[in-house]
Amino acid sequence: MLVDSHCHLDFEDFDADRAGILARAHAAGVQEMLIAAVVEAHWPRVQALTAEYPGVWAAAGVHPNEPAAETPKWEHLLAALAVDKVVAVGETGLDYFRSEGDLSWQRERFARHIAASKATGKPLIVHTRAAAADTIAMLRSEEAAAAGGVIHCFTENWDFAKAAMDMGFYISFSGIVTFKKSVELQAVAKKMPADRLLVETDAPYLAPVPQRGKRNEPAFVAHVAAFLGALRGETQEDIAVQTTANFHALFKHAVAT
Repeated sequence: MLVDSHCHLDFEDFDADRAGILARAHAAGVQEMLIAAVVEAHWPRVQALTAEYPGVWAAAGVHPNEPAAETPKWEHLLAALAVDKVVAVGETGLDYFRSEGDLSWQRERFARHIAASKATGKPLIVHTRAAAADTIAMLRSEEAAAAGGVIHCFTENWDFAKAAMDMGFYISFSGIVTFKKSVELQAVAKKMPADRLLVETDAPYLAPVPQRGKRNEPAFVAHVAAFLGALRGETQEDIAVQTTANFHALFKHAVAT
């Protein structure tokens, strides 16, 4: 069994064939997936999908690139995190690639999400892009180790990975690791301790080889697992068993009822 630890099944990209996507995922051995919210307006839709489909979990948060005005109120965030099958906070973090100017509001939003994670005991799903130093600094200063979480769609170097793991975080690899030019990232993936490894699609984005260029979907996480297995001298089944165990070790609220 595989788990897609990060996807966006609530996006309109999937409205026409969402049931088919779930069927293809199950056929590929992907029995569970986590939908990471990116904006507060989508939280009810994400929650509805978790109620409709077994094995589908959710995270509540606001993406760092959403405008400053979209920062959720504390009480709204806590209420969303209290909903059944919402097992994580996110996605959240810092992104200096797409946003410009004074980004203190991004850091304030990130701090609010970290505080919510610590208050609820639900781990963080962290997005970071062109903000590596500040991301690690904030995880330390806000004592995010008390909450734990995952650096999703990992694209940083080994030093970043080690710093995050030293705070109890997991590292999740997406289809990017399968790209020919991702030599440094592949070196990190090969070096990763097995008990901190997760796999994801980030669907509908970043389809892995050999599906690159297509709309991504949870079934394709099997390609990521197969690539990592070959890279690390393991089988796809080894990766599936380990990353599924890791997912449930991290997201302790993801328990079938």
